[in-house]
Amino acid sequence: MKAFVDEELCIGCGLCCTYCDEVFRLNEDGKSEAYKDVNENNLIKVQEAIDNCPVSAISMEE
Repeated sequence: MKAFVDEELCIGCGLCCTYCDEVFRLNEDGKSEAYKDVNENNLIKVQEAIDNCPVSAISMEE
C-alpha cells in the first residue's frame, strides 16, 4: 500500500510525522511527503495520521 500527501492542501503541521515517522517526513518546502510504503507494521499509525490530518491532505491506496 502507498500513502499520498496532497501538497496543495498540506499546511506543514507535521502531525503525520508525529503519528508515523516511518512513512511521513517534511520535505525541503516544509510540506509532508510519504517517503516509504505502508506495510502491516505501520498501517494503524498511517490510518491515524490520515484520520487526524487537520486539512485531510493524506490518502492511501493499495
